[in-house]
Amino acid sequence: MNRNEVLDILNFRHACKEFDSTKKISSEDLEVIIEGGRLAPSSVGIEPWHFIVIENQELKDELGKVCFGGTKQIPTCSNFVIFLTRTPKEIRSNSTYIEHLLKDVQHLPEDAASKMKEFLKTAEDIVGDDRNMQDYANEQTYIALSSMMLSAAMLNIDSCTIGGMDKKAVEKILLDRGLIDTDKFQVTIGCAFGYRVNKAKPKLRQPMNEVVTIVK
Repeated sequence: MNRNEVLDILNFRHACKEFDSTKKISSEDLEVIIEGGRLAPSSVGIEPWHFIVIENQELKDELGKVCFGGTKQIPTCSNFVIFLTRTPKEIRSNSTYIEHLLKDVQHLPEDAASKMKEFLKTAEDIVGDDRNMQDYANEQTYIALSSMMLSAAMLNIDSCTIGGMDKKAVEKILLDRGLIDTDKFQVTIGCAFGYRVNKAKPKLRQPMNEVVTIVK
């Protein structure tokens, strides 16, 4: 992939306001998009996320009513992804989740796992209270969101981040369907994926010299 192709992908991606409801993302392409999130980087590898991938039309319509930022996007998209983030107690150094991550996922030997827990404890002491811990975890989930959107753009698939939502109402809908454990996760943000109805307008951004300072 050359520089121009990279720029074309970056310019292709835009906040799609309405999707063609007749066009569905193939299972193969959807898997690549989700892999974009799963393989995203996270601080000290804590992977604090979980992705609920929704193609059920009834559920999309229900969520569209409580997501004021996605009233057109959610019902018309092919797939709506709700990004969940682990709660503070889940990502603390002494949690069952961290133990599972170090032992069963990263396969660290006992001494290395112990050192990692010490590092995590130091980090969480610096981060501070639960509010700051949650903000810290949410920031990692946004990285996965960005990675998914870029992966979609590389496949000529559109997306739109949906941050405007009644999170309590979304959680209630997910709880009623047994899709979330609010002791372990909270709703962070959503993103609609599909194919645009209308042509995107050219991107309007500040010039490079106004947003970049290069220090040599």
